[in-house]
This record gives sequence, structure tokens and C-alpha cells, in this order.
Amino acid sequence: MIVEFGHFFLALALSIFLIQFIIPSLGVKFNSVNMMRIAPFSAYFGFILVFLSFLSLVWAYVTSDFSVSLVINNSHSLKPLIYKISGVWGNHEGSLLLWILILAFYSAAIAYLGKRLPLKLTALVLASQGLISLAFTSFLLFTSNPFIRVFYPSEEGNGFNPILQDFGLAIHPPFLYLGYVGLSVSFSFAVAALFLGKVDTIWVKWVRPWTLIAWIFLTLGIALGSWWAYRELGWGGWWFWDPVENASFMPWLAATALLHSSIVAEKRDTLKAWTILLAIVAFSFSLLGTFIVRSGVLVSVHAFASDPSRGIYILLLLCFFTGGALFLFAKKSPYLRSGSLFQPISREGALIINNIIFSSAAATVLIGTLYPLFVDAISNTKVSVGPPYFEAVFIPLMIPALLICAFSPMISWKRSVLSNLYERIIAIFIISILITSFIIFIYGGSYSAFLGIFLGFWVICGTLYELIIKIGVGKKLDIMYSRILSLPRSSYGMSLAHIGVAIFVIGVTVSSAWKVEIERSISIGEDLFINDYKISFDSYSEVKGPNWIAERGSFTVSKNEKIITVLLPERRFYPASEVTTTEPAIMTNIFADLYIVLGENIDGGNSYGLRAYYSPLLNWIWIGIGFMVFGGITSLSDRKHRLGYLKNKKANLI
Repeated sequence: MIVEFGHFFLALALSIFLIQFIIPSLGVKFNSVNMMRIAPFSAYFGFILVFLSFLSLVWAYVTSDFSVSLVINNSHSLKPLIYKISGVWGNHEGSLLLWILILAFYSAAIAYLGKRLPLKLTALVLASQGLISLAFTSFLLFTSNPFIRVFYPSEEGNGFNPILQDFGLAIHPPFLYLGYVGLSVSFSFAVAALFLGKVDTIWVKWVRPWTLIAWIFLTLGIALGSWWAYRELGWGGWWFWDPVENASFMPWLAATALLHSSIVAEKRDTLKAWTILLAIVAFSFSLLGTFIVRSGVLVSVHAFASDPSRGIYILLLLCFFTGGALFLFAKKSPYLRSGSLFQPISREGALIINNIIFSSAAATVLIGTLYPLFVDAISNTKVSVGPPYFEAVFIPLMIPALLICAFSPMISWKRSVLSNLYERIIAIFIISILITSFIIFIYGGSYSAFLGIFLGFWVICGTLYELIIKIGVGKKLDIMYSRILSLPRSSYGMSLAHIGVAIFVIGVTVSSAWKVEIERSISIGEDLFINDYKISFDSYSEVKGPNWIAERGSFTVSKNEKIITVLLPERRFYPASEVTTTEPAIMTNIFADLYIVLGENIDGGNSYGLRAYYSPLLNWIWIGIGFMVFGGITSLSDRKHRLGYLKNKKANLI
């Protein structure tokens, strides 16, 4: 009965979302306060219903209810509990229900936090959220119902995709969806602003923190997915420009541009139309990512569905929401007046260049991702666009972005004089060149390695230089203390995020430039040398897990005749799904990763295939992303973001 209740709650939620869309919209049209006030209550009720429906599906997985078709196809009684729970969203239907749950949660959060917003704005935002929820809930119920039972219950399930049975991927989709769906809030605020024909300070102060929340979760979600691919797929890399990776990266690029654009809209009352357009584009990329993952038009280890009919439905949703919003934008944007003018050499100018670069980067990724589809549709020819294309077009775009990132905070608003910046720019340039030259002199390296390391230290030096100036290092202690306390948290957050980008760039550059890879056969008792490490193949054994059987190799890692650790790579076989996976063994620290993958037995003897990778500073990639996320959280904790909605205490008027 619990499963039937879940189905009923979801169907009832569909009706509530219809009310959330229609009645507040009519309330705005007819200027009815009572009708507009229906929006928050319907948002609360809709969230509760979807939450109960989601819990019902979780219960079916946890109890291994093999009378439910979805549980049969995606679970097994021997599967560990955490993977039974994560199996709920490890498939098309369950992941879509999670999407709707997060969407309903954001609507309820807007209703709760937006009590002091103008009532018309709140009503229109929640009506837009209701329409999105209505569309996706209809899609789930009518094409991908997760609560379908079978006539003859199965005694056992077919198991879960083994490569998804990993902690990183268990938590990766929820974070990614919190980012994807979070951009719907910015989208709904953009649509509401276009209907009202007004983009004021209140609007900007609300869009920016919601975009920042989505950006933080997107960054975390992408990082977790990359970390999972590195640890689970056994190829020694962390990013392959896979279509589904690109699907999450494009909204991140658009959200990054939107964040910077919203700063200009808030500080200088300009770029309003551009900010609204970016909000529409960012959510459109999220819908496009949903289409790519679930349509089956592109093959990926991340993809959930291969049913073209369901893909067409999502494509229609993408066209409806994106096309409708762009039509509204074309109609209403000429009436959105911008504020003060500014010179090209100014903080506004630097942020506009930033927007152009990130928008262009998103466009290049979009072209590379969709190009194979167009070629296949036109000529029925299969082509692939891989890392060479993306590295050739994406990296050159990021070079000017990093150059500007270092000194743009030093530029004044409205107008700046370059002569005032020369001293600072020359100082950080000299320091960055000296550090980079020293590293290249010690370790050697190519021109590309020199450029990547230089750009990383250029951003670090520029960010720290500006922070030192702001807090008054060298002045009296009481003055420094006062400045440290008075400096907004958003300023600290920006500095942390920029330093995170720099650490990330250094990690990517060094781990790529000095990576060592060895692929060969090895016998028990044989040694392998990689960089300064000796890897000794000690033994081979068979082990049994909760729902898998593994072949495990034992390798002793030593350096300078001193044993450091023992690595235990595995080849796992999952009987339920009859799939074999590799489980790499990784020795990791802040300076380097040693990565071993055990291959198949060769000719039935004591020899096995082995791949070993030595990647210096690879963990700096995750450390840099951690700085970026922490910077976003620090900025979000700034009082002007947390309490911006309290500025207008009487704004709850029509």
C-alpha cells in the first residue's frame, strides 16, 4: 500500500502544481490579493506531497519490494543499504522524481523566505515554478511512472549498475540536481521581471544569492562526478569531455557569467537585460543537460535512459520553456532601462569581458557536444568530438579570463586610469614570473606547462595583493584589525574562489605535464618502477563482497628501500548483473597520486596486465574546487545576501 500511496501523492501534487500556476497568474492579471496568496500555500503543500511520494519509493528500495518494476530492474537484496537508497536516483524514473522533489523544495523555500517581497513578484515567481513542476510531474506520471507494479513479483532483483555502486556517485546526483534545479529560481525571477517590466534592486538582491546557491551545488556536483570517474573507471583521468560531463559544465559556465553580471546589475544598476538573458540561458542549459542524459541520443556511462520517445518529451519541454522565455525577453527587454554609463576601462568593462568569455566558452562546449548529433541526423555518419577539440578551443578562451581575474578587483567602478594600475600589475607579474621560472628550472617542462603555472600564480598573487591592500597590511594594528572586521564576507569569498581557480589551474597543469603512465604485464614477485617508487607484486587472491566476487592483487609500494604502503587493486564481478568492473588502488597525498589498475590474467599463468599512473599535484584539483565552494559559501553568508529581503520591510504590497 505504501507504493500506491506514493503514486497517489504524486498525482495529487500534479493537481496542486496546476493550482500553483493558474490561480496566482490570474491573481496578478486581475490584481486579486487573495488569489496571489494562494501561491505560497500551494508551494508548501506541493513539496509535502512530493516528499511523501519520494519517501514511498525509498521505502520500496530499502525493503527490496520486488513487486515494483523499478526496484526489480535497479536493485538487489544483497546490495548495501547506502546503495539501495542511492539506487532510487540511479535510474531515469527515480532521478526525475528527485528532480521534482528538489524543484518543489526550492518553491517552498521561496514561499517561506519571500514573505517580504512584493506580492506580485512572489506570485509570478511561484507560478513559474509551478508550471515547471507541472510539466516535469506530468512527464514522470505519464511516461516514466516509478510506481508501476508487476503482476508476478520477482524473488530477486536484477541488480544495480556496478559502476554506479560507489559513494561518490551515491551523493553526486543530489548535489548536481540542487545546482541544476536551483537555476530554475533565477529563471523564474527573470520571467517574473519580464512580465512586470521592472528589474529593481530587490530583484537583483534576490537573484544573486539564489544563483550563488545553484553555482555552489553545481560546482560540488561536477567535482563529485569527476572524483567518481577518477576513482571508479580505472583510466587515471578526471575529465574526458564526455557529453554528460559537458551537460553539467555548460550551465556552470552560464551560472558563473550570471553571477558576475548580477554584480554589475546590483552595484551599477546596469546590464539588466543581459542578466535576465543569462538567467534564461543558464536554466535552458540545465534542461538541455536533462535531455542529453535521458534521451539516449548520446552514449555515456552517466546516461540513464535510451528511450527516444521520452527524449522527445524533454526536448519539447526545452523548446517550450526556452522559446517562451526568449520570446518574452524579445518583447519586454527594450523596456528595461539601464542605469549609469561607464567607460570601457572600468570594473564594469572587465566584468563584461568576463561575461563574453564565459558565454563564448559555453557556446564552444555546446557546439562540440551537439555537432555529432547534427552530422548523424544529416548524413547518418557517426562522428565523435573529443578532448583535442575542446582543449584547442576552450583553453585559449580561459587564458584572457585568468589574466583579467588577477587585477579586475583593483579596477575602479565607472572609470579607471591604467596608469594607476601599472605598479600593481608589474609587481604581481614579476613575482609570478620568478616563481614559475624557478619551478620550470628545477623540474623542466614545456611552454604550455610554463603558461599554466604562470597563470595560476598570477591569479594567486593578484588576489592576495588586492586583499593585502584592502586590509591595510603595514598600517597600525588597530587599523588592520578594524579593516579585517569591516571587510564584507563577499569580498573574502571572492578572493577564496579566485585562489581556488588558481590552485585548480596549477593542479591541472602539473598533473598533465608531469604525468607518468606505464602499461605492461607483471608477474607475482616482479617489481615495477615508476618515478621514484618501486611497486612489488606480492600476491594474488580472491575475495567476496556483499554482492560481488573480486580478484585482488597485493602490491607493496616503497621508496628508497622504505615501505610506504600496500595497494590492493581489484577486478570485481557482480553475479546479479554479470558485469565485471575494475577497482583501482590509489596512494594519494597533497603532492602526488600513485594509481594502479589490475588487468586480466594472461594465458592462465601468474602474469597479469597492469596500468600504473604517477600524477603530481592531482589533488590540487580537488583542493582548488574546495576553495571555490568555500568561497561561494563565505560570500553567501554575507549579511547583504542573507538579509537582503529585509531591506524593504513594507514590500509585501501589490
